[in-house]
Amino acid sequence: MSKSKLEYIWLDGYEPTANLRSKTKIEDDFSGKLEDCPMWSFDGSSTKQAEGGSSDCLLKPVAIYPDPARINGFLVMTEVLNADGTAHESNSRATIDDPDSDFWFGFEQEYFIMDTQTLLPLGFPIGGYPGPQGLYYCSVGGRNTWGRDLVEEHANQCIEAGLNFEGINQEVAAGQWEFQLFAKGAQKAGDEIWIARYLLDRLTESYGYYIEYHPKPIKGDWNGSGMHANFSNTTLRTAGSKEVYEKICEAFRPVTKEHIAVYGEFNDQRLTGDHETASIKDFSYGVSDRGASIRIPIMTVEKGWKGWLEDRRPASNGDPYKIAARIIKTVKSADV
Repeated sequence: MSKSKLEYIWLDGYEPTANLRSKTKIEDDFSGKLEDCPMWSFDGSSTKQAEGGSSDCLLKPVAIYPDPARINGFLVMTEVLNADGTAHESNSRATIDDPDSDFWFGFEQEYFIMDTQTLLPLGFPIGGYPGPQGLYYCSVGGRNTWGRDLVEEHANQCIEAGLNFEGINQEVAAGQWEFQLFAKGAQKAGDEIWIARYLLDRLTESYGYYIEYHPKPIKGDWNGSGMHANFSNTTLRTAGSKEVYEKICEAFRPVTKEHIAVYGEFNDQRLTGDHETASIKDFSYGVSDRGASIRIPIMTVEKGWKGWLEDRRPASNGDPYKIAARIIKTVKSADV
């Protein structure tokens, strides 16, 4: 008889920024298949998802990946359900309207690596600042690069777990990095971002670091952290029409506040109009414009207006499920 470790992972009920929670279930002779992952439960009163007098919440497995750090281990992404089997109000995955996985998403997750002793980003000296921005982006060498060992190990683990991991790079500020993931299907894209975040957070326990997803942890003339959302559906991938693209972009204008509301806490500190961002007070779009709310990639234009769009407003601490759900709703509302 073999025993497997199934790490059940879910999002708690903290608002507006949910946290990852997880616990391990030991299963005998487990097949490794999602359909053989049993439902489980947890104490929702400890995660702001239930009252103490009726505290049971259910965990419904929705995706499974091999756990690269454990022998016979699996990472099980779950949705939170009420005791009667309905979706819990914190279950943002269940709000995504993409039943046929027509929407494809590529998320660019930025973050800062923080030192648990100094509580500062790597590369920041106590009581001062490193040199100004300019030499850190995609840098090489110990003078301008910090945290590469963690970043490389995280990339390896994501690939070993079977995530569609697409790349890494150091970002504009010292101690700031980014990874990219792509998936066909909005729910799958969200699953993979959350699993990648879980792996990154877990790895920091061995390094004396922690990950800061706040979109503007260092005030002043330093870039904040976003999670740019690249998205397409059949219409965007096959349109062949500038007019169609403009109609879809214009559909975002009247619901700017609704998007910002789910794009991450403290995003107003990042979306100032500086540091490659549009102002949170405005809405704009443009070809190859990294200072716009929505960028139309030059490759989309060169391919005859067939491709994707990039919403540059989501913050690094945003919930990819909520972001995808809102984008899909807006795209589907466009009169094309």
